[in-house]
Amino acid sequence: MNLKRYAYFTNEDFLDYEFYSEGPKGKIKKVVHYQKINENPVVYNLAFGDFNEETNTINDIINTNNDDRDIVLATVASTIIDFTDHYGDVYIYATGSTLARTRLYQMGISRIYIDIQNDFEVYGLLKGEWHRFIRPINYDAFLVKKK
Repeated sequence: MNLKRYAYFTNEDFLDYEFYSEGPKGKIKKVVHYQKINENPVVYNLAFGDFNEETNTINDIINTNNDDRDIVLATVASTIIDFTDHYGDVYIYATGSTLARTRLYQMGISRIYIDIQNDFEVYGLLKGEWHRFIRPINYDAFLVKKK
């Protein structure tokens, strides 16, 4: 995947990643957090958003409009690659905090799908059922697994 992305830092268990968005709104700390939500099969939830220093939490509602959306999404995708390099045969679950954000994630997946389809299985949730990802279909959530 040869997309422009930000350098990121991770902790020793590879569950937390942080990087900085840089644009007209300044330098904004972003965090990606992976949390196990299912044991069999093993599924990790991907939480992503701006880091709120005051509350020490991820704000996944805020829209910072820092004119770097594609770079931010490519950086999040890179953390998935790094995470699965360490955890292997697991599923990663992702959905947006709003319908618009889920649609944004879908556009990001669609943009890189050709580059990742040989290395990752991608599924979309539609009407309560998981299906192999197909670009023009709008999904409610996504599952990604390294092949």
